[in-house]
Amino acid sequence: MPNSMTGFATIGGARTGWSWTWELRSVNGRGLDLKLRLPDRPEGVEQPARAALQARVARGNVTLQLRLQRDGDAAGAGVNAVALETALAQIAQVESAAAERGVALAPTRAADILTMRGITAAEDSADEAEALRDALLADLPALLDAFVAARADEGAAIGGILSAQVDAVEALVAQARERAAARGAQVAETLRANVEKVMQTADGLDPDRLAQEVALIAVKQDVTEELDRLDAHVAAARDLLAAEGPVGRKFDFLMQEFNREANTLCSKSQNATLTRTGLDLKTTVDQMREQVQNVE
Repeated sequence: MPNSMTGFATIGGARTGWSWTWELRSVNGRGLDLKLRLPDRPEGVEQPARAALQARVARGNVTLQLRLQRDGDAAGAGVNAVALETALAQIAQVESAAAERGVALAPTRAADILTMRGITAAEDSADEAEALRDALLADLPALLDAFVAARADEGAAIGGILSAQVDAVEALVAQARERAAARGAQVAETLRANVEKVMQTADGLDPDRLAQEVALIAVKQDVTEELDRLDAHVAAARDLLAAEGPVGRKFDFLMQEFNREANTLCSKSQNATLTRTGLDLKTTVDQMREQVQNVE
């Protein structure tokens, strides 16, 4: 079954003087768009975090956020008043510019400000910063496992819906074959009647040219090729549902092909019952396309 592009996972951790929460969420997207919202410190978190995401996720708008907070006595070690004043002025400037443009920002939390570089009077040593970074990164595999599992669970649900819709398309194609065959006698009789009228009223009409025109009309009304291609698309859809790895782009292209053949079937039907089947087919294909939009 395919994976969904929608997922969510969170995990928390702590070490001496610090506590944190990782949060990872995603929605559907055309490609892979990673947004990392990380505090200024410790350094060296963004690059390995981005690489870990790219190794496990192929598509989607993905947001990774880290909330890092000093605990207890460590938070009371003192605040650098000058650095705090500078940070608050910068935050006020950003919020003012955003408000002028009608952009809504999340409220700034004191805990977020305390994690900015230079705010606390007593900065961590290089060894402490490295240990904190390593502890933060150690949580990423479990976070990604939970995230991928969530996307797989939703993907399984989507796959079940798509499988039922593919079955419905197959049934409609079979129905269209029956109705196209039943339509054949009616179309042939109508065509013969029209030809007889033309032959009776037309003077000097070239019989060979008339035969060519009749053959052309018959070809234009034949839907066998469209139905054969729809059967092939059904088989391809089942193969994609059974495939491993990202299949969303291939599925999206296949839905365009489904829609193309359904449109052609309706335009060539020349029969009310066959047209109704074609319209039912288009409706089912549109419903499939909505589901496919969230497949990784």
